[in-house]
Amino acid sequence: MESQVRGGTRWKRFAVVMVPSVAAAACVGVGLAQGALAASFSVSGQQFKVTASHLHGDGFAQYGGLDNVYTSPEGKDKKRVPVAISSFTDATIKNMCQSVATPIPLIGKTVYLRLEAGNSKPVEAHNLYIDVAQLDADAEFKNIDIGVAVQDKTRGPEVKDKSVLPGGFAQQAESADLYGVKQTAWATTAGTFKLSGLSMRLGMDKNMECY
Repeated sequence: MESQVRGGTRWKRFAVVMVPSVAAAACVGVGLAQGALAASFSVSGQQFKVTASHLHGDGFAQYGGLDNVYTSPEGKDKKRVPVAISSFTDATIKNMCQSVATPIPLIGKTVYLRLEAGNSKPVEAHNLYIDVAQLDADAEFKNIDIGVAVQDKTRGPEVKDKSVLPGGFAQQAESADLYGVKQTAWATTAGTFKLSGLSMRLGMDKNMECY
């Protein structure tokens, strides 16, 4: 597919990566109403926070999806939430922090899990998918195409769910660079995920959250 948008593009707080742009959000909303988006897999009822000083990804694609989120501790009830599925063929992440807060009703406390990696050597990932609810970052793209049909995209790993209907909205780029990343996500999956300098801590101090 021949792109109609070429060259590097840099917009502060531009949410085309991991959160749809204004135009993309409208298309995703229409797709959800028509049932035209992919259904993703089941995830826990908790979102987690991620920060990074720099994420570089080669082979980027993004499309709308739905995650089945558990809404009861027993794991019986679910709801479907819209997500922006961002995918990278290969990615490196510097100064990555991931945190999740888990309320413990029995003790009336919240336990925080904090994971850090990539401080001296970047985290490396192959076939990386991130199901994102919110993102803030400075972003730069190389050879970006916005408004590509999902089945016609030529960049990024294969579509996460085979049930995407023809004509679904997608966007893609040869590469993407995100700086000062702050995001909230439901799930992350990867073919390989190499975390250099991994550090993991548990505690009850709210300051353990990444942001």
